[in-house]
Amino acid sequence: MASPFIELDVGGRTVKVSNPDKIYFPGIGATKRELVEYYVSVGDGVLRAVRDRPTYLKRHPDGVETDAIYQKRMPKHPDWIDTVTVRFPSGRTADAFCPAEVAAIAWCANLGTIDFHPWHARSADLEHPDELRIDIDPQPGTGFDQARKVAFTARDVLDELGLTGFPKTSGNRGVHIAVRIEPRWTFTEVRYAAIAFAREVERRAPDLATTAWWKEERGERVFIDFNQNARDRTVASAYSVRAKPDATVSAPVTWEELADCDPRDFDIRTMPERFAKLGDVQRAIDDQAFSLEGLLGMYEEDGRGDMPYPPNYPKMPGEPKRVQPSKARPDTE
Repeated sequence: MASPFIELDVGGRTVKVSNPDKIYFPGIGATKRELVEYYVSVGDGVLRAVRDRPTYLKRHPDGVETDAIYQKRMPKHPDWIDTVTVRFPSGRTADAFCPAEVAAIAWCANLGTIDFHPWHARSADLEHPDELRIDIDPQPGTGFDQARKVAFTARDVLDELGLTGFPKTSGNRGVHIAVRIEPRWTFTEVRYAAIAFAREVERRAPDLATTAWWKEERGERVFIDFNQNARDRTVASAYSVRAKPDATVSAPVTWEELADCDPRDFDIRTMPERFAKLGDVQRAIDDQAFSLEGLLGMYEEDGRGDMPYPPNYPKMPGEPKRVQPSKARPDTE
C-alpha cells in the first residue's frame, strides 16, 4: 500500500509529496521525501543554476532502477509554475518548464524528477545563450582523475583568455565548467567558441584530451563535448541529483577543492550540510559576463572549420560529413 502523502511549506507554497517513503535510491536507501527535501535544502543554489531557463525533466517516478522519462514538454501543472515556449532544431515547439522559485523545483521533484537539465539561454532571450559550457566527459579506460587533469588544462586556457570558469562534478565521472557570457552570440557562434576552446585544450594535452566526435577515434582519452553548446542540448544543472543508486549530485566546487575531491562524497545526504555551512560556492557566477570575441577569433584563425552535429540535427551549413570514418565512402566525381 502506498504511504500517505505529506505537505511541505516551500517559500510560502504548499507542495504535496505523494508516497514519501518510496525508495528511490536503493544504494543508500534514500526515499522520495529525501529527494524533495534535498532540493529545498539547496534551493538557493539550484535556482541560481536554472532560474528563467527552459529546463527539461529527467523523471524516474518509481526510482532510479526504472527507465527514465526524459520530458521536454512540461506536464500539467499549477498555474503558479512558469513555462516558456522553445523551438527545437526540427522546428517544432513545446512549452518547457521555466523555474522561477524553489517551490516549482520541489513540485517537479514530487513527479519523480531526479535530474534537471537547463538550457544555456534564458527566457528573456532564447536565441542568445548566456553560458558557455565545457563538458569534460571521460571515455572507456579513463575516469574522474583524467577529467580533473583536463579541467585544469582548461582553466589555464580560460585564464589566458581572461575568462572565469566555475567547475562542478558531473555527479558521475566527468567535470563541467560554466562560463557566464554576454548574450550577444547565436547558438551557432557559441558552439564555434566551444570548438575553438576544445581544440586548444586538445593541442595542449593531446594524449589526454580529444575533440573527436566519433567514438572510434577517441581512444582512451577524455572527450570535450563541444556539442553541448548547440541549441536544445543540456547538461545536468548544478546541484542536480543524478539517477544513480547512491544518489550522487552534480556538485559545484572551488578550483582548490577540485584538486583532490572525490565526486562520490557529494550526495543528497552530504550536500545539505555542506550547503548550510558554505552556501553556494559559485554564487559569484552572475557577477560578470564575458566576451567570446577571443575564442571566435581563434576559431577563424584555426581554419579547420566546423565539426559534426548530433544525429538528430538537420544538416548545418559548413558542417562536414556526418558519418563515422569507418563507414565513410570516398567521394566520387
